[in-house]
Amino acid sequence: MTAHSAPTRLRIATRESRLALWQANHVAALLKARYPQTEVGLVGMTTRGDQILDRPLAEIGGKGLFTKELAVHSLKDVPMELPEGFGLAAVMTRADPRDALVSVRYDALEALPADAVVGTSSLRRAAQLKARFPGFRIEPLRGNLDTRLGKLDAGQYDAVVLAAAGLTRLGLAHRIRQYLDVTQSLPAPGQGMLGIEIRAGDEAVRAALAFLNDPQAALIAAAERAVSRQLGGNCKTPLAAYGQFVAPGRLQLDALLAGPDGRIARVCETADIGDEAQARTLGEGVAAQLQAKLGPVPG
Repeated sequence: MTAHSAPTRLRIATRESRLALWQANHVAALLKARYPQTEVGLVGMTTRGDQILDRPLAEIGGKGLFTKELAVHSLKDVPMELPEGFGLAAVMTRADPRDALVSVRYDALEALPADAVVGTSSLRRAAQLKARFPGFRIEPLRGNLDTRLGKLDAGQYDAVVLAAAGLTRLGLAHRIRQYLDVTQSLPAPGQGMLGIEIRAGDEAVRAALAFLNDPQAALIAAAERAVSRQLGGNCKTPLAAYGQFVAPGRLQLDALLAGPDGRIARVCETADIGDEAQARTLGEGVAAQLQAKLGPVPG
């Protein structure tokens, strides 16, 4: 899009949590730098969405987003199927995809007591933690990032596991005691990525956002999200998927699925990927292998 065809105004719908506002302001700054003549503003949406983190603004905010141009999400929180009338316009370059251990007293998972109380509301994280440390007591951990850290600091948990990217974005990287390698804690599909949602068919806004799209990240996201879509993934499904290009055009996809009995199936496949359709095919094939190994998907 040229300067002459730059949009006059772009409004970003956002929740009002600190992390959501950081994400929206980050994208707003990039848009202002790209289109100096464009009026870029944030529109806060105070809805049940602050408690419902696995659905897009378009779904929880009713028709509110129709009066805005775009919304910024942590891609791992965006459902595999967006509501009718909405679509993803861009997937931004991935930040740190890893999970992170935060603790007041302990420097690593291995240093925790055998019966440590570890906070997470992610079934994916819980399944992988229990597989490595069967004695851990995994307890639910809810609320925004500051609330979760407050519960840890109040002594309710020996440690909590959170996304490294969210901590870093809010200037809280100093709270991280250990970064968990993806071999130790495989990330959620889209973890560390920001996705930008727009109204389907708004080609002018899609074109304006094109510079924010990372083609490689978009291919990785398509593969990872295809695993989840194929398995009916939601917050009740303990699954993980992580893709990375190991050579030009060569995508490695590692995924796992946990059963209610604690068994974990894991599959790693590599394929030549040139477009999103091929990426989705890779993800669907990996999902089929996981399901074959584990049987019916829980939840």
